[in-house]
Amino acid sequence: MNILPAAFYQRPTLTIARELLGKTFFRHFGGRLLSGRIVEVEAYHQSGDESSHSFRGRGTRNDVMFHAGGQLYVYFTYGMHFCMNVVTEKEGVGAAVLIRALEPLEGIDLMRLHRGEEKRDRDLASGPAKLCQAFGIGREENGLALDGTLVGIADAPKIPSHGIIITPRVGISRSRELPWRFFLADSPWVSSGRPSRPI
Repeated sequence: MNILPAAFYQRPTLTIARELLGKTFFRHFGGRLLSGRIVEVEAYHQSGDESSHSFRGRGTRNDVMFHAGGQLYVYFTYGMHFCMNVVTEKEGVGAAVLIRALEPLEGIDLMRLHRGEEKRDRDLASGPAKLCQAFGIGREENGLALDGTLVGIADAPKIPSHGIIITPRVGISRSRELPWRFFLADSPWVSSGRPSRPI
C-alpha cells in the first residue's frame, strides 16, 4: 500500500477533507487487517467554527487535535460512543477531519463480530460511531500516528469534483451553516441524511 505521508495532512483542512474521499483507512487488529474506503467526512477547525472541540482553545481533552497533522484524534461522546478524526495542519492549530462513513473492504467478518453478527454490510460503518466500533477504535487509539504501523490511510486516485457532494454538517447545533461535509455522490455507504446537492 502507498501510505499517505505526514506532509499530506499538514495542509489546509478543507483541502484534506475533500482529498480523503476514496482513500482507504486501515488498521491492524489482533493479527488481522481491517480496511474501508472513506466515503464521507466532515471538517472541523478552531477558526470560526463554534462546533469544533478546538474553538475555545487547547486543553487536556482536545490536546491531540492541536498536534501536527497525521495522527488520530479519538473522542468519547454521549457517554457511549467513540468518534475518529484525522488531525490536520501544523502543530498548534486545532483542526481535524471527522471520518463519518466507510465502505468496508477487508476484515468484514471481524467487523460484524464487533458490531453484531446480525448487522448488514451496509450498516457496519455507515456512521462515525459505527465505524469506530467496527474497527475497534477507542480511547487507546487516540494520538496514534497514521504511519501504517497500527493505523494508516492508503492513497487512491483523487475523486473529481462532479463525484463529490457538499452539504452542511449534521448532528451539530452551532456553526451549522458551514458547508463542511463531503461525501461520494454515488456511494450507498454514506450515513443518513444525504441531500443531493453537487459542488
